[in-house]
Amino acid sequence: MATTSDIRKGLCIRYNSDIYKIIEFLHVKPGKGPAFVRTKLKSVSTGKVLENTFSAGHKLDDVRVETRSYQFLYSEGEMYHFMNTDDYNQISLQESALDAPNLLKEGEVVTILFNTEDSMPLSVDMPASVILEVTYTEPGVKGNTATNATKPATVETGATINVPLFINEGDKVKVDTEKGAYIERVK
Repeated sequence: MATTSDIRKGLCIRYNSDIYKIIEFLHVKPGKGPAFVRTKLKSVSTGKVLENTFSAGHKLDDVRVETRSYQFLYSEGEMYHFMNTDDYNQISLQESALDAPNLLKEGEVVTILFNTEDSMPLSVDMPASVILEVTYTEPGVKGNTATNATKPATVETGATINVPLFINEGDKVKVDTEKGAYIERVK
């Protein structure tokens, strides 16, 4: 059993007869009344996101998980295929189990959380950032900009992100997988 003080991003809990992963949380201590924790929970079976508020000290039924490294092989419609980097076993997961499937390129190593009770895969944790090549972007126009001007760019996985004007086709950029945002250009 866990309490609200144990809540952290990525914690898997059993709630309403389903397993949820905490994707956001905020401890709130109002001036009047008891403290509480506002959370966003993502169902690992359906991918639905719901918001819930737990009062301070509330008991949570946490799920014991273990992590394993897997390499992304390919996607086939809604199914994503991964290979264990230790024993080369392959598994297939629904697109809803991934946080940012549009930023996942073939060969990328990810961490998959497994329920220790029944060895079922719960969710896929992407690396904090990925390096992707820009396949299409409009040429930047010098001069008529204020500060931090951006333009849309399509990367090799098909995702569209906003990049600074100096980024051209063929450049490699580092992308934050959590926000889907440009971080820096990579030489």
